[in-house]
Amino acid sequence: MNLTIHRRNFLALAAAWGAAAAYAQPAFPSRPIRIVVPNAAGGAADITARTVGQKIAGPLGQSVVIENKPSAGGVVAGEQVARAEPDGHTLLLISSGTAVSAALFNTLPFDTLKDFVPVSLLATFDLAIVVREGGRFGTLAELLAYGRANPGKLNIGTPQIGTTQNLAAELFKVTAGIDAQVVPFNGTPPVITALRGGEIDAMVDILGGLMPQIGSRALRPLAVLGAQRAPQLPEVPTVRESGGPLAGFNVTSWNGLAVPARTPPAVVERLSREVQSALAQPDVKKRLLELNLQAQGSTPAQAAEHLAADVRRWGDVITRAKIARQ
Repeated sequence: MNLTIHRRNFLALAAAWGAAAAYAQPAFPSRPIRIVVPNAAGGAADITARTVGQKIAGPLGQSVVIENKPSAGGVVAGEQVARAEPDGHTLLLISSGTAVSAALFNTLPFDTLKDFVPVSLLATFDLAIVVREGGRFGTLAELLAYGRANPGKLNIGTPQIGTTQNLAAELFKVTAGIDAQVVPFNGTPPVITALRGGEIDAMVDILGGLMPQIGSRALRPLAVLGAQRAPQLPEVPTVRESGGPLAGFNVTSWNGLAVPARTPPAVVERLSREVQSALAQPDVKKRLLELNLQAQGSTPAQAAEHLAADVRRWGDVITRAKIARQ
């Protein structure tokens, strides 16, 4: 009898504690939500964050504010979010650049894989290898044949050393088994100028920024680096269509959202559901496609694996290419 009474009392207390804990848990969201973007206003990352932010504001019942905190390696934005209250009201726009920074920098004021919990992917965007229109290469096969027959003579330009584009070019040459020079420039415009002027043979960069040059027939795309052909250039093959050592090649840039570690799982799941719902809406897909981005939501677990896999891959490329860590 006493054991039964004690058991009932224990269950009653446990239920009361559970109810009290639930009551003590503040409602989410209880104030405006901030998305901290490690890029300047007006770019693709900023517009993506604003587009998705506007869509999730209604279902969440709170306004969504975008804060732009550009800095080398996204350090300023990352540190700000890593130190924010882990309650879901402060998010970080993460990207393939976040993964590169984790692999490239010797020290960061945060641990990319431990101090953040990814919420969802937002979008992917293609990279491409392009050449000068009317130049010596009309196809990727011709470029590869030249590179294999002329060790050390093929020059591939990219933006700054350590960027996703730069590392993608390094991965391309290593995977293809060619002895080529990857030449970093201070941004995309100087690479385009050098390519059009015949100073380099090819370049690797994000496709969206190259579309005006491709559209005006100044540059010719030989291939895109992702697993599938780009919607805006369906006639251009993928690198992996070359077969051989490149049959499994797949590199795309991406962005997504994350919150500070220790954010309650229920809050992470709620944010992820709303983001995925926003990305499924036709007007959001259309807006991102105008930026040469393909909307792609994910679960938190999928986003976390995507980030971790990119950190591993780019760390390996940095080591093999003997790029000095900063």
